[in-house]
Amino acid sequence: MATEFTKLRLQTGYTVEQLAGELGYSERQVFRWENGETKPRKAVLDRVRDLAGGDVQPVPFAGFTFIDLFAGIGGLRTAFEETGGRCVFTSEWDKYAQLTYQANHRDNRPVAGDITQVHVMDIPSHDILVAGFPCQPFSIAGVSKKNALGRAHGFKDETQGTLFFDVARIIDAHRPAAFLLENVKNLQNHDKGRTFEVIRRTLEDELGYELHVRVINAKHYLPQHRERIVIVGFREPTRFAWDALELPQIGEKRMRDILHPEDGSEEPEGHFTLGKCASVNEKYTLTDKLWAYLQGYAEKHKAAGNGFGFGLVGPDDTCRTLSARYYKDGSEILISRGKGKNPRRLTPRECARLMGLPDSFKIPVSDTQAYKQFGNSVAVPVFREVARIMTPHVLEILSPTKDARQKKYA
Repeated sequence: MATEFTKLRLQTGYTVEQLAGELGYSERQVFRWENGETKPRKAVLDRVRDLAGGDVQPVPFAGFTFIDLFAGIGGLRTAFEETGGRCVFTSEWDKYAQLTYQANHRDNRPVAGDITQVHVMDIPSHDILVAGFPCQPFSIAGVSKKNALGRAHGFKDETQGTLFFDVARIIDAHRPAAFLLENVKNLQNHDKGRTFEVIRRTLEDELGYELHVRVINAKHYLPQHRERIVIVGFREPTRFAWDALELPQIGEKRMRDILHPEDGSEEPEGHFTLGKCASVNEKYTLTDKLWAYLQGYAEKHKAAGNGFGFGLVGPDDTCRTLSARYYKDGSEILISRGKGKNPRRLTPRECARLMGLPDSFKIPVSDTQAYKQFGNSVAVPVFREVARIMTPHVLEILSPTKDARQKKYA
């Protein structure tokens, strides 16, 4: 059940980030109030009531359902649920991602596995299809690796590249009011644009959807440089425009917003942080051997005129893209610990925060699996905002049956 604070926040029309700025608290604190972990002071509640313009009213179901494909740990689901949607089907093949997903999204139905083995008629009807279909065949790193191994990539990759067509067959069968697809920025340029042209032609020309495409950088919302392509489609003509996106100024968020404070202001958690001050476990500090290797590797490439190397950041910085390979050496995001000290990796909890997930998000898997999962996840605040601007247009398409739908899902 939504807390009183959540209901008030929804009445204000503010996002979590906007309300945190208005109240002068951190987003983490606002998330704690949202999840009922702590209660806000009376002065805070009074201020939010003022912003909401009155007493708490019931928050109605917004009237749309969605399915979550290639769901990972449920980042897209989180975004669409926060705009009032209801998830009616989930597919994710990785057993460890399923564990994390089910720990955080409790349903009375199981998570379906390999989507290629699911018949379209076994998928419930839905209003929005959301999918972060596998990006390795299209990413710069993925293409480079496959070239080196002499393997095909893009739609010639028999194991992953063709999964887009499973998305297309589901859209074709169910004709949802809208869809949202997410992938790496390089999708547009892969194979000199031919890959993206196949995707565009399939969705727009063959399936007849109105298409809107934009690359969005998570740095607007989080202290992470993370560019992703967002493909939104509508079954009917709309007045949807990307201009409606609210993009905070890049740089407003810094690493200090996601790092463990190590001053006792947060409770120690599992093996991530220890002791009275909740200090980061020394296990996350790089060994002398690994740190020497990474420095030598960086010097070697610098001498050759390449840009490869580690990414060392402090509290006032933003960081590189968190990737699924972070568990290997953590080199893309290393936290400086001061002169004469080896840097450290992010903890899995810090990775969750870096993706815009609240501290209430459960991490039931090993560090290795957690790093993979967060590196493959979406930046939740980005897609919360996209979901927000999509919702009115979806409801407009659904408007003839909206009353019946609200009764059904009340």
